Amino acid sequence: MSEISEQTTAKNGKLEEKQCNENSEITTSIEEKTPTKQATASYDLNKFRLHRILNNNTRNKSIALLGRFPDVSENDQAIIVLEKQSFQESDVATSSDNSNGVAKEDVVVNLAAASYFNNDLKVQTEFINNIYGNYRCSPPSELNGVKATVVYPATDKHVEKYSICQKYVINETPEYYKDITLPYITSSQFSLEWVYNILEHKQETERIIFEDPDPDNGFILLPDLKWDGHNLQNLYVLVITHKHGLKSLRDLNSSHLPLLHNIRTKAAEAIEKRYGLTASQLRMYFHYQPSFYHLHVHINPLRNDAPGIYCEKSHMLDTVINNLELLPDYYEKASLPFVLYDGNKLLELYESKNVLRKAAKRLLTEDDVEPKAEKMILDDCDNVNIVPEESTESQAVREL
Repeated sequence: MSEISEQTTAKNGKLEEKQCNENSEITTSIEEKTPTKQATASYDLNKFRLHRILNNNTRNKSIALLGRFPDVSENDQAIIVLEKQSFQESDVATSSDNSNGVAKEDVVVNLAAASYFNNDLKVQTEFINNIYGNYRCSPPSELNGVKATVVYPATDKHVEKYSICQKYVINETPEYYKDITLPYITSSQFSLEWVYNILEHKQETERIIFEDPDPDNGFILLPDLKWDGHNLQNLYVLVITHKHGLKSLRDLNSSHLPLLHNIRTKAAEAIEKRYGLTASQLRMYFHYQPSFYHLHVHINPLRNDAPGIYCEKSHMLDTVINNLELLPDYYEKASLPFVLYDGNKLLELYESKNVLRKAAKRLLTEDDVEPKAEKMILDDCDNVNIVPEESTESQAVREL
């Protein structure tokens, strides 16, 4: 409990302004900034009308909804993502919990704010069997909050992003990047206006955790939309570089090593100072392909199974630095895998170039009989191919 109390104090405490060093780098904090005027939404969440469910993720306890705000527009699409909040350790504190050396009066203060174990907890018994019991509990309303993320007006790309559908792995060579991927992202990427609003301090200045304003090696550190900004258990912050013209990993070379080293060092220091998490507890990584094409780094604790941390999507910052130190133009020469979803226009472009095949092949036996029981193998395009199960009567002909 003392760790929670200290982290909360660190979070709410005002950061001291550092003196400019010889590189004229400036550390800024939320309290030292003049907050921008809070933007006003054009819609009323209460008036959202559901069209269909895009994705219901039972593991993450989130649901993505597609609909409209008919009082604003009958045509514009809206996406709302509702997420159940994860548990905070302070919310399960009890007046007798002094295991971490927290004074009893400190715990009582926490309980006064909100706790699962108090007289407001409604308990319905489902069954009791010997030492085991199951209950349905309804905690106080303060602990039942749901985080809502709204995208409005939403484009077809947003709908695709939040929908559940079939996935495919693309093994992108440097040639495929230049001939297929780069022309597509140049003409079709999301607007970056919201990124520039942050970098130019037009919006969200009150959310900035740290800033190094250097135009080449500087960046802004702020909470990602996926984080509620309070629960350290699922902390998720984003580094957005001040340098323009860097879309993704593909644009990085050894000349950007000072930028990457600066991010690794100063972002970790800022997070430790504010949230009490050390560099060895953090995961810093790039996404490829990224969701927006202005260079940024994702940071979250190792204990948080954040979305997009899997091997086909994420590239650790330490690994990227090491690769560029070994080979200055590594990411110009490397083949990089990434995942695309069914319905993605880029996927259709790759399919039209015969780089991949979405549809499975069904192979006949030597006697041209219909395929029997099927099993999955990989073909030379690195895609899933379906071939008949081998039988004792005739061997299936395999296309390799």
